[in-house]
Amino acid sequence: MLDRAYTVLQAERGQLRGEGSRQIHSKLPAIKGKFKRIGRASLWQADLLVPVPVSDARLAERGFNQAERLADILSRHRRIPQLPLLVRTHHTGKQSFKSRAERLADMKHAFAANPDLAIRAEFVYWLESAGLQTQSQPLQIIIIDDIYTTGSTIRACAETIHELAGSLGCTAEIYSLTWARS
Repeated sequence: MLDRAYTVLQAERGQLRGEGSRQIHSKLPAIKGKFKRIGRASLWQADLLVPVPVSDARLAERGFNQAERLADILSRHRRIPQLPLLVRTHHTGKQSFKSRAERLADMKHAFAANPDLAIRAEFVYWLESAGLQTQSQPLQIIIIDDIYTTGSTIRACAETIHELAGSLGCTAEIYSLTWARS
């Protein structure tokens, strides 16, 4: 289902650029941890997938991060690298039990750039090797999450990614794909 949503996003982005969706592009291997830039071919292609992080409490409760698993599948199928650029700064509790106003307030400062130096180094290395810091075109990033309710989680993640990209001398266009909408 997420792959079909990616195809729709790809077609929509191609139409906005005036490109035909029948055109074919080559997919270079891009596996988590082994970044290779997919050139801006005839069909729009995301550069990077970023899963929404879960809190330590939620991870302990579930035993896995569902957004990361969804991103893993899309990453393998579409050969788009994924990187956990974000961390959750605090546990926000289950959003489904909160009002829209509570959800929006809860997400303020709920995410930060991943402080893991290895992750940051991998991201910087990838940017440099792909020449993305000097390119005039923005980095195309898709945030992956399991469910979209108010959009507050996606907005908070996007703000943090924009700040991170800016601090590294590049710009980013942020998109999101979710498995479901509530």
